[in-house]
Amino acid sequence: MGDKDLRVGLIGAGRMGADHALRLEKRISGVRLAAVADPDLGRAEGVAEASGARAVADPLEIIGDSAVDALVIASPGAVHEPLLLAAIDNDVPVLCEKPLTPDAKSSLRVVEAEEARGKRLVQVGFMRRFDAEYAELKRLLDSGDLGSPLMLHCAHRNAATPPGFTSEMMIYDSVVHEFDTARWLLDSEISAVSVRAPRSSSAAPEGLLDPQMVTIETARGALVDVEIFVNCGFGYQVRCEAVGERGTALIGADGGPLVHREGRWGGTITEDFRDRFGAAFDREFQRWADAARRGEVDRTAASTWDGYAAAAACEAGVRAQAGDGRSEVDLVERPAFYGRT
Repeated sequence: MGDKDLRVGLIGAGRMGADHALRLEKRISGVRLAAVADPDLGRAEGVAEASGARAVADPLEIIGDSAVDALVIASPGAVHEPLLLAAIDNDVPVLCEKPLTPDAKSSLRVVEAEEARGKRLVQVGFMRRFDAEYAELKRLLDSGDLGSPLMLHCAHRNAATPPGFTSEMMIYDSVVHEFDTARWLLDSEISAVSVRAPRSSSAAPEGLLDPQMVTIETARGALVDVEIFVNCGFGYQVRCEAVGERGTALIGADGGPLVHREGRWGGTITEDFRDRFGAAFDREFQRWADAARRGEVDRTAASTWDGYAAAAACEAGVRAQAGDGRSEVDLVERPAFYGRT
């Protein structure tokens, strides 16, 4: 595209979509928000107004539109598949927020469509890959300085859940991030998932199993444990400690100033994921936009295959919740088109 701005169409004008619209307008260079689509036209108009973008109710109107060069999909996961298939059919690069689709079968259909097209077009929005601490941990593991990785100890905590949040959503909406980062950090597919739950916290809504302990088995023999606690009450925390044969490394240990004052000491804890990973979102979007302007994809980002693998791990996690506590992950053979993990 040379020096021209990337004209972006945004699908979904909810909380995440509105945040991404502001990001595209204020913090990402070389882009212009050209259109916003949402079934709630008034909401689309509200998000589009600040940038002068066109607002429409039907997202298919902006897929393949000659005035739109690339797409950001921030709509509910249940409607992702037809949008992604239309984008692939029209040769339009996409940054799709997780999940790729809600289940492994539909995600596999997107994988097959992209492979048949013969061109990588879709990036899945697993933003932790762009967080400075996660990137440094990945560098350490790849360098071999810690020796061969043996275990990851992870914690994923939210202050509270919105109404209607279910035990299954703890896997699909939260632990899905650990599924992706475990595969990425350890360079290995996930072979099985186990889920156990202690007594629920008194702060958990009735019927919600919170917290839960998830164990991830990988094809290369490393283990990952994840504490998922979505009504912890005190803020938003994401931590990961890697244990290697010759050392360990911990990220997410609440950086910032440690203050002693008036007989007390302490620091701050972020309120939600936007505070903790705002800079990671910005890096993710900038690198996606830069690659799209070159007619490429960012090969360090999560691919369509990664989205499918995460969906398959989520299905195994939910089966483990409902069954005897452990379920194997069902994956087709990875196409050569996507390299290897």
